[in-house]
Amino acid sequence: MKGQYKDNLVLDIEGRAIPLRVRRNARARRLILRIDGERDGVVVTLPHRVPVEEGLDLAHSKAAWIVRQLDRLAPRIPFADGSVVPFLGDDHRIRFDAAGRRPVRRGAGEIVVTGRPEHLARRLTDWLKGEAKRLIAPLAHAKAETLGRSPAAITPRDTRSRWGSCSANGKLSFSWRLIMAPEHILDYVVAHEVAHLVEKNHGPRFWDLVADMTGDVETARAWLNAYGARLHRYG
Repeated sequence: MKGQYKDNLVLDIEGRAIPLRVRRNARARRLILRIDGERDGVVVTLPHRVPVEEGLDLAHSKAAWIVRQLDRLAPRIPFADGSVVPFLGDDHRIRFDAAGRRPVRRGAGEIVVTGRPEHLARRLTDWLKGEAKRLIAPLAHAKAETLGRSPAAITPRDTRSRWGSCSANGKLSFSWRLIMAPEHILDYVVAHEVAHLVEKNHGPRFWDLVADMTGDVETARAWLNAYGARLHRYG
């Protein structure tokens, strides 16, 4: 298998074509099967030197489980006229207005998008990314200042496996989809990554710093575990 991934595979379960990706990870100690919410499919992770065929056999053996888990995924909500999407936890209906002057505006429970209809999804995505950076950047700087630190950079990304990260050189990145979560959830994730500017691990000192910078840590973590995946079903 060349590269890290083997993409474009299809798992046929009783006539249902399910996208399948095979990933090799030298640090993995066993075969791992997980649901791929991004593609409504599955990912199989292989340890070093384990044949791809063993991963495929695992996926086939777990066919019933895969179907159950995929059926439990939240429905996909497109960025389209009439769709309802959250902004800081509050539902807003998307409304297309070809004659509007501002590209995107929010108010009265609506997010109004102007321009050509085929550009609506892209315009709304760009606007949400901008709003995420507009809120997150000053919040991260303010929290870092309380620790006597300053982030080297703050970047919005569309990460799937984590809500934020802190590099060794102090660069912070955050999923722009946090702009759809309730504000206290966004605040927690920012506090979490800012704390890594001081503590690189997740020891007691780290969690003390997080708790000093945000509200109920356990409630926020529980929310992300229960509802975070739904944020990736929008757009």
